[in-house]
Amino acid sequence: MKKVIIIKYAELNTKKDNIDFFIKILRKNIQNTLNDDTKKITYDHGRMFIESTEDDFEDLLKKVKKVFGIHEINIAYKLDTTDFDTIKDTLADLVKDADFNTFKVATKRSDKSYPLDSMEISKKLGGVVLRTLNDKGVTVDVHNPEVTINVEVRRGQSYIYFERVKGLGGYPVGSLGKGLLMLSGGIDSPVAGYLALKRGVRIEAIYFESPPHTSEDAKNKVLKLAKKLSEYSGYVKIHVINFTEIQETILKNAPHDYLITLMRRMMYRITERVAYKNNCKCIVNGESIGQVASQTLTSMSCINAVTNMPVIRPVACLDKNDIIDIAKDIDTYKISIEPFEDCCTIFVPKHPVINPDVRSCEEYEANVDYDALVKKAVETSTVIKVENNSNTQIKEDFKDLF
Repeated sequence: MKKVIIIKYAELNTKKDNIDFFIKILRKNIQNTLNDDTKKITYDHGRMFIESTEDDFEDLLKKVKKVFGIHEINIAYKLDTTDFDTIKDTLADLVKDADFNTFKVATKRSDKSYPLDSMEISKKLGGVVLRTLNDKGVTVDVHNPEVTINVEVRRGQSYIYFERVKGLGGYPVGSLGKGLLMLSGGIDSPVAGYLALKRGVRIEAIYFESPPHTSEDAKNKVLKLAKKLSEYSGYVKIHVINFTEIQETILKNAPHDYLITLMRRMMYRITERVAYKNNCKCIVNGESIGQVASQTLTSMSCINAVTNMPVIRPVACLDKNDIIDIAKDIDTYKISIEPFEDCCTIFVPKHPVINPDVRSCEEYEANVDYDALVKKAVETSTVIKVENNSNTQIKEDFKDLF
């Protein structure tokens, strides 16, 4: 008898003919998360099994709990036999020191050639538990038991488990393409990135800095947020854009109430170019309807007009408190509220326009060769790769985008 981890898929089972594709990506993601090729991982359409040594189970479980695509995690005892007497003896040994008042046995028999059906197995094993604990007053409760004893009989092996740990659900990261996350230092965009990852979208990120108006602390804050997201995806590449010249040009050549609208339009143009060059299929951001002036429906429509790429807004319809709750759950909230301003907050006008007009934006943009500034911003960008299993950040020159 040895311990193993059983992974259950849930939503992946709806993929039918494509399930092998999703499971292979899930297996690869688990292997990358564990960062250990010695772990034995086997799978079929219904289950995945991870074998490891007893002494590293706690660390292994902690890592697997952050892998998307997993519905449930079970710590199980594996028997390399389906001999019923061996199953009975093993269960009796496992429960002999147990402390519970009510229980039930739930059996899953995937090997349909087995001589006993699921109900018979459960009934007989329930009797084993009652006899083993007959001096403790333990009873069967099939509706609301304190403990559910799970038994699975498969071809050549059987499993017994008590612990059921809820997984993150969703789809394996990378199974549904790649998106470019507009990552600021705020609360919303890391949550948006997390939710995109949950739906199987691998994310790269883009960050707009504006030195000397924004500090190195502001950028480091974003790197820390990316580090948190990398716990769910293995790594995050951040495209760092110097936005200073564009911001200062807008400030000199446009009405102040249109500053944020025009800045966001430039950001979208840059994000789209970087996304296409890096094979991203969509833009992801943390915009939430009505939260600020640039996130009214009119503003979002006006800003969105500069791109044909799909824009995914995972938190668009969430209340701020709901977003904060998720941020706390994924441990980004405390980082996000660090007092370092990003380039969108330092130039916020006193009375920003909430119903901007596309034609007005185009007129203001026609006064300057913004396309040249956008191209320059992309050509002079850098990439920082933040990895979950390393504290190193790899900077690469990114001048070959155009």
